Amino acid sequence: MAAIWVPQAVTIGTSAAGRQADGAQALHPSRRPSIPGAPQSVAEVLAPALAAAPDADALVGRHGRFTYLQLDDAVARAAHALHSLGVASGDRVALCLPNDVDAVVAFLAIMRLGAVWVGVHRVLAPAEKAYLLRDSGASVLLADRPAAGEVATMRRNHADELPDLRRVVLVEPGAADSEWHELTTAADVCFEAGPADPFAPAAIAYTSGTTGQPKGVVHSQHNLILPGAVLVARGSFTADEPHGAVHPLTILNQLVLIVLVALQARAKCVVIDRPNPATIAEWVASEQVATLSMVPTVFHDLLTDPEVNPGDLASVTKPRSGGSYPPEKLRALFEERFGMRITSSFGLTEAPTIVSREEPDDGYLEGCLGRELPQVHISIRDDDGAELPPGGIGEICVGPADDGPWAGVYTPMLGYWGMPAETDHALRNGVLHTGDIGRLDEEARLFLVDRKSSLIIRGGSNIYPAEIERVLQRDPSVADCAVVPRPDDRLGETTVAFVELKPGAAPDAEALWQLCRDSLARYKVPDEIRFVKVLPRGALGKIARNRLAQLAAGK
Repeated sequence: MAAIWVPQAVTIGTSAAGRQADGAQALHPSRRPSIPGAPQSVAEVLAPALAAAPDADALVGRHGRFTYLQLDDAVARAAHALHSLGVASGDRVALCLPNDVDAVVAFLAIMRLGAVWVGVHRVLAPAEKAYLLRDSGASVLLADRPAAGEVATMRRNHADELPDLRRVVLVEPGAADSEWHELTTAADVCFEAGPADPFAPAAIAYTSGTTGQPKGVVHSQHNLILPGAVLVARGSFTADEPHGAVHPLTILNQLVLIVLVALQARAKCVVIDRPNPATIAEWVASEQVATLSMVPTVFHDLLTDPEVNPGDLASVTKPRSGGSYPPEKLRALFEERFGMRITSSFGLTEAPTIVSREEPDDGYLEGCLGRELPQVHISIRDDDGAELPPGGIGEICVGPADDGPWAGVYTPMLGYWGMPAETDHALRNGVLHTGDIGRLDEEARLFLVDRKSSLIIRGGSNIYPAEIERVLQRDPSVADCAVVPRPDDRLGETTVAFVELKPGAAPDAEALWQLCRDSLARYKVPDEIRFVKVLPRGALGKIARNRLAQLAAGK
């Protein structure tokens, strides 16, 4: 049995209104484990490369190229710029930026200050962006022009919409007259922040919530740097393997699994600005990218785009799928065309990121998500929290390894921001409860049996039906509704909304779609809306979602 991770209560902060921002019940390790042979915090992540290879390429994007020494200087200037705006340890700094070097530099600067990074996806609707800024209590927002404009509109219409937000800084990659460029250019390259606490809150990553509102997952710098330290120590990545960052760097797992892994490997991180096949192929060929971690949908697009030739991806040696399990047909066709086998893994934001992974030389086994990484112990538990033997099906739980060089080093999330009850539930009995159902075979290989209840993964993006249903129910004509998945060859799943109208109401799909467009990110807007006289229900009156899913699939 794994060693028990014993938490203790800490306070992370309060909002301007004085409420506990993340609750006094947020969890923090009662001990402070050190990471073997690696920097102990993200604030120190560049130190080994600066000592060994300061002139090696570190970061490349559409509007910048940095060696490790140049990146260190840029981060120092950015940290000083934020400091001049009043950002101090514990303050939340939100980023809503396109994929480019600015997103990485700002993240590293926030870590040096001991402040708290908050990712705000550009594709979110204005109301969704406002919720994240308001809930996190962000005091500074680094934003591109569209997001900055949305915030300005919110404040014109509702003066008290974002009470904690003191400053919005416009960031325009490549623009010399950008406010962020001017601030960082004027900043002191010799600026040194005080030492950052590796175990203090460092980042809030919002995930879809089962009740319709996102939950903020809080991580420390120790949590963020540990996965890369483990992967580099075991030889999974080396300095001569450039990493391609395809998906938005407002997703914390992308920063952890790609940017921080690359920097710890003393490799080059290539920030790919658009996730379309032509752009990916262009960057891969020009920068000789070796490792790509993408959702199955993007692999599908690379496979089916006639403009992408096998030679374009000749440098890629480690293609890895994340977000959802890649269909076996996709993996077989990709290997046939490009000569590479896509490997998979299991992870979640609360971990953070991956806790098990397939290795390229592992034998093929359908549905396998690989073995646990050496810093964790994965267990399958029954409803009472007892570990099940190999073959038993139960909840996948994650705790620290109890033997080897990484024993006791792992810690999961500190908690959910402002949600002490949910925190206690997820971290009960000293382990992280994922909510996913799985099994381990006799050789300790992990298989996913079922996902979290009702979760839909569309093109690698998580969607909880409650988010969409909450919006649809605002329409006065809607009596009730249910959103279910429908299988899709490219996206994996799409969404179908079944709507039951109130007596006398006329169906108006366009009005409901517009309501969703105004309130939700584009990928959450239902792909189809179907009106039904009465939603099917079970004996206790609950909507029979399984039956609706069968109808959506044409069964």
